[in-house]
Parts: sequence; C-alpha cells; structure tokens
Amino acid sequence: MSLLTRILGGPDRTRLQPLYTALVEIGRDPAWYREGQVPDTLNGRFDMIAAVLALVLIRLDREEARELRSASALLTELFVEDMDGSLRQIGIGDLVVGKHMGRIMGALGGRLGAFRPASTDAAAMRIAVDRNIFHEAAPSAQAVDYVAERLARFAAGLDGAPASALLAGEVPRP
Repeated sequence: MSLLTRILGGPDRTRLQPLYTALVEIGRDPAWYREGQVPDTLNGRFDMIAAVLALVLIRLDREEARELRSASALLTELFVEDMDGSLRQIGIGDLVVGKHMGRIMGALGGRLGAFRPASTDAAAMRIAVDRNIFHEAAPSAQAVDYVAERLARFAAGLDGAPASALLAGEVPRP
C-alpha cells in the first residue's frame, strides 16, 4: 500500500495483488515463447502480459457492479506500478520514465481496443495477436494460431469464471 493511500485513505489495491501475480505468471509461461514463438525479450514479455491483462480488464468491464469496475482501475494501477519499477530496474532514469510510461499506457489502451472484439471472435483474435504480439512479422502461421487459440481459451475461461473468483486471483489457465 502506498504512503499516500495509508495517510489519506482510498482504495486498497493490495487485495488485487494475487490476481495481478497470476496474470504475470500466465504472461511469463514458457510455452508462449517456446511453442508460440513469441520473442523472449522485454518487449515480447510485455506484449504477453499486456494481452493477458487486457483480456481480464475486458472481462471485468462487462460486469455491472461498481466494485468490479473499480477493480479494473486498481488492477491497472498495479500494472503501472510494476512497469514503472521494471523500467527503473533496467536503468531508465527518472527524467524519461514518464515518457516511457505514457507509451506503455498507450500500448495497453491499444491492446484493450484490439482484444475487445477478439475476446469473442476467433478471426479477430488471430488479427489482434498478429498485430499486437508479432508486430513486424510472425515467425510462422502456426505460431500465430497457437498464441491466438490459447488467448481465446483464456478469454473463454474468464467469461465462465465468477468475478469473485477472478478478484481472488483464481484465474483459468489457458
């Protein structure tokens, strides 16, 4: 919990840490990089974590309960905090972290736009994966199919999972 949250009060995003941890774990699954041929680089790992996070945010946004919509914002804050820390760990200085964070948030917004229709449409999922995971050129059609099919299974599992289970970090495995 941040110092300001402790002093001023406000929503406690630490309750969503198990969910965020599960999402990062899914995004780092070696199968994405081995069978799916996603580049095992900082950018490739970011792409997978952002794709998984986007699908969860899309799922939570479908809920009508205000608490679940606020959970999306808190989950995004955990992502921002994690990405900020990662940038600093790799040596990005304070003066340019904000610029990089702006790009990261823009990329997440792009994933949300791309994966929203893809979460329920296999053809749209393949296009979203091709553009958002394999930016320049996919290593093979089989790699795109593998990643698209796994993400589609993940999205379907999210749709079938109760929101309370998701918030507790009980995330279906793709």
